[in-house]
Amino acid sequence: MMLWTSGEAQAATLGKASTDFSVQGLSIDTRTLKEGDLFVALKGERDGHDFVEAAFKAKASAALVSRAVPGAKGPLLTVADTQRGLEDLAVAARARSSAKILGITGSAGKTTTKEILRLCCNALGRTHASAASYNNHWGVPLSLASLPRDAEYGVFEIGMNHAGEIRNLVSFVRPHVALITTIAPAHLEFFGSCEAIADAKSEIFESLAPGGAALIPSDSLYAERLAARAAQARVGRLVRFGTTGEARLLSFAPEGEGMRIKADILGKTVDCLVGAPGEHIARNAVAALAAVALVDGDVLNAAAALKNFTALKGRGARFEVAGIQVIDESYNANPASMSAALALLAAAPGRKLAVLGDMLEMGEGGPALHAALAEPIAAAHTDLVFASGPQMKALWDALPATRRGAYAENSTALAPKVTAALKRGDTVLVKGSLGSRMAVVVEALKGAGA
Repeated sequence: MMLWTSGEAQAATLGKASTDFSVQGLSIDTRTLKEGDLFVALKGERDGHDFVEAAFKAKASAALVSRAVPGAKGPLLTVADTQRGLEDLAVAARARSSAKILGITGSAGKTTTKEILRLCCNALGRTHASAASYNNHWGVPLSLASLPRDAEYGVFEIGMNHAGEIRNLVSFVRPHVALITTIAPAHLEFFGSCEAIADAKSEIFESLAPGGAALIPSDSLYAERLAARAAQARVGRLVRFGTTGEARLLSFAPEGEGMRIKADILGKTVDCLVGAPGEHIARNAVAALAAVALVDGDVLNAAAALKNFTALKGRGARFEVAGIQVIDESYNANPASMSAALALLAAAPGRKLAVLGDMLEMGEGGPALHAALAEPIAAAHTDLVFASGPQMKALWDALPATRRGAYAENSTALAPKVTAALKRGDTVLVKGSLGSRMAVVVEALKGAGA
């Protein structure tokens, strides 16, 4: 379906089109651009204007630019600033849409919950959701500007690492439901306390659509603070999810490759299969089903779709190689998500190996937070720990000698130490912040079978 005509795009951005055009999608990257897309020439580390020619070679239908592009072989929509132009399209897309809009933020579980909601809503009607982790200053408006005209549901992930960022982004999204997955010590370097993190996350309540609802984790230490912030934002309806509240996880138990969960979702009993295991996944599923209920969706049909959920690459995806089970949690890490991942390891068969990289942006308390991981490691009955990075040295020093596998300054140096220690029947958890590059270890494990 046509997403934007030149006339609509001009009206939204106050730009000028060189000729008439229509587009079916949006892209800021010529490597993933699809035929019929509008290429948006953003200015970042590299200037997108330098790639306009490549965009047209990839069959873009038009390009959004802020300056002349000599030799451009396609329609140009010239605006004062391409970031602002993208945001203008996002605002216009939201204004014309009749979809139920769901906004998600939190210290952990944002992308997983967004994908669970994508599945749930897809079972009920045409659904559009943020791609990958498009949750920043360009990802949110890009996702929103790509909202199809006939979408019935829109699911948008909103991230931040500084105060005020969510306030800006949620003003574009204007969700009917604002969901906070959890509050944890992530980005402490920039905030200083979890209270400050909770305040920044609660900015998502400030631009709710009229009659909208806030959805908060009842088991969080900061639940009352979030509730108070929702009240300050004059949120009309507040719903809590977790082991208490209006959306409650009653039980979860392994079944097949995933688990069976039982829950009470705003008074409706749900008993369903989820295609991936873990208590944190179960809680995310309850939050997603509560969000569906809050936009008057069919909760039971949404729950039935959860059997098709699979953990995402870098966020719990599993694979087997040479008789070794690998849990890939290499995309991101903070103390809360580390504990959740180690709980997954606890339920795994065979020897339990934890391969851990630095949790970044932890601030002055970073060494203590890393050392404190020794407790959930022990609770998971972890056999060996392999650690890399300067922050993880604090954990390494806190571990008993019986649990020390190997330590290295970086993931590249650690990878061969891990593969050399493997035995058939092992389960290996790999986790760390993206900047700690633990995906290097995941790739080494994939090659271990050779």
